[in-house]
Amino acid sequence: MLRLIAQTIAVTSLSIRTIPQRLGSSVVAIVGIAGVVITFIAVLSIAEGFRAAMTAAGSPSRVLIMRSGADSEMTSGVSGVDVEVIKQAPGILRDGNRPIASAELFVIVDLNKRSTGTPANVPLRGIEPVAMQLRDEVKVVDGRMFRFGTNEAIVGRAANRQFSGVDLGSELKSGQLTLTVVGTFAAQGSVAETEIWCDSRLLQAAYRRGNSYQSVLAKLDSPASFDTLKNWLTTNPQLNVQVRRESEYYAAQSTTMTSLIRGVGYGIATLMGIGAVFGAILTMYTVVASRTREIATLRALGFNTTSVLVSVLAESLALAALGGLAGGMLAYLAFNGYQTSTMNFQTFSQVAFAFAVTPPLLIQGLSYALVMGLIGGLWPAIRAARLPIPSALREL
Repeated sequence: MLRLIAQTIAVTSLSIRTIPQRLGSSVVAIVGIAGVVITFIAVLSIAEGFRAAMTAAGSPSRVLIMRSGADSEMTSGVSGVDVEVIKQAPGILRDGNRPIASAELFVIVDLNKRSTGTPANVPLRGIEPVAMQLRDEVKVVDGRMFRFGTNEAIVGRAANRQFSGVDLGSELKSGQLTLTVVGTFAAQGSVAETEIWCDSRLLQAAYRRGNSYQSVLAKLDSPASFDTLKNWLTTNPQLNVQVRRESEYYAAQSTTMTSLIRGVGYGIATLMGIGAVFGAILTMYTVVASRTREIATLRALGFNTTSVLVSVLAESLALAALGGLAGGMLAYLAFNGYQTSTMNFQTFSQVAFAFAVTPPLLIQGLSYALVMGLIGGLWPAIRAARLPIPSALREL
């Protein structure tokens, strides 16, 4: 056993050291695998960035209350009378006698993308004064907070980057409503940064909503209060509502899009991977052909066929690892943090986010490269191990 291990180490070391002698074919294999890894990581980083933007918006200490059966704020509706009942529920944090709960409206406005000039659906959210206390992660980073009761608005910094017509001092028109942008806010990179905020009373009048809203966002007085609040609201005969933790709501919102993007990413990577595997097979067959006499000589000297097989596989894996590392590094440099926006099919509105090339994605890319290298080197390795010694020694 020790002899086999020693032989395997010696032959493998020889194979790795002689890679520079086969530079041309080796570079072809490395570039092919790197290309697959770049594409694989780039596509999946879209899904990861979208998921991160959506889930960053949710806090387990906040609950979202919507009409029962609604799958998003867009399809929900809550009357003003219902809102007053909801705000009296036990489990909601209070500042003195004031509940930390904001009844909100969610509508869509048309803006043009800065990059293409094409129209896009952008969320316009009507909030109540307590909303900023409720969302303590939101900070106005440029300009000032809008004054309630006036035709003013603040814009998320992602919306400001992605869409035109929302710079400080700009006038935003939606139906009969004209809003002046007076500030830009940040929300730790969450989906809220794609939104525009104004006074909910203005939206009610402009969109003829009467005294109705679409949702109520409330802060729990403690994490353990969720069940108490949910039971009180869902069993109250005056109400027909559903209660969800905000974090769970946004996680569910991201599921459809991330699953779709990941499916596309894995599909593309599989198709490209097949091509890369064939490239690796051809490369390793070329390696075996160029080392035929060397391999035969080693076997004639008593080296085990297993040692030869492992050495060819190790060379293939080494080339794959180089391709995987190069692809991962290039994908990180090219795509990590790249800003874009896409449609959230749950609300039919744009979500601005940044590509996220995370360590788990880089590990997935490297692992996929090694799998391609293993498959690509397997058949050439078997051929090398089975070479007839006499005929191989006669080859020039």
